[in-house]
Amino acid sequence: MKLFDILDFTIVDAIDIVLFAALLYYLYRLIRGTVAINIFMGIVIIYLIWKITEALQMQLLSSILGQFIGVGVFALIVVFQQEIRRFLLTIGSTNITARNKLHRAFHFFKEKEILLNIESLINVCQKLASTNTGALIVLEHNMPLDFVTQTGDKVNIEFSEPIIESIFYKNSPLHDGAIVIKGNHIIATRVILPVASEINLPKRYGLRHRAAISITEKTDATALVVSEETGHISYFKNGAFVKFKNNDELIKAVQSDF
Repeated sequence: MKLFDILDFTIVDAIDIVLFAALLYYLYRLIRGTVAINIFMGIVIIYLIWKITEALQMQLLSSILGQFIGVGVFALIVVFQQEIRRFLLTIGSTNITARNKLHRAFHFFKEKEILLNIESLINVCQKLASTNTGALIVLEHNMPLDFVTQTGDKVNIEFSEPIIESIFYKNSPLHDGAIVIKGNHIIATRVILPVASEINLPKRYGLRHRAAISITEKTDATALVVSEETGHISYFKNGAFVKFKNNDELIKAVQSDF
């Protein structure tokens, strides 16, 4: 092999490397902050060791690791089924979102999209927390949540603090279940969210917290929960708690996700 054969690098090779790097980065963002990231890193390490043993012609070890990698493809589908589902849903919904943005660009001067007032949302959560009024608020992002909104009452109400307070008022017929907010509108109330049975949480967390973990794990939605027992506000993203010290940090966290 000539030395210059190694340097035979074309534009197609560059595009191939960039696309592969983008795919790895996107996968990392998708599973970041979850248990799956540790499994993913373990698989990467095993794969690198396999390639090193092949290069060093360590036949026994490389053959064993090669068989493990071959069978591991099927194991990956089982282990990462939730992440694969989210990945495919994100790709599909991203195309829809891009078309919607393009459509809005052509109608820029005709209409202006009104975004959700995050500060007002956190403020009403704080009011509910002060009276120990339980609440579960799901914020839709790119992935459509039609599969859960159809379990409740579909509405089209512009967001406001009094509306949220009236929905989650203890004697209100709408307080049971979750509400889904899309943009600046409440699109569904009394929504029944799927709850994964394998979620392990301390006993102080109830069904609302489990439902919030499940919906944010299965989709790119985020969720706010007000505990009826403690009055504590929790924020969920990617199936995990988002830590914050005060309301200002919570507002910034929610705003950054939008």
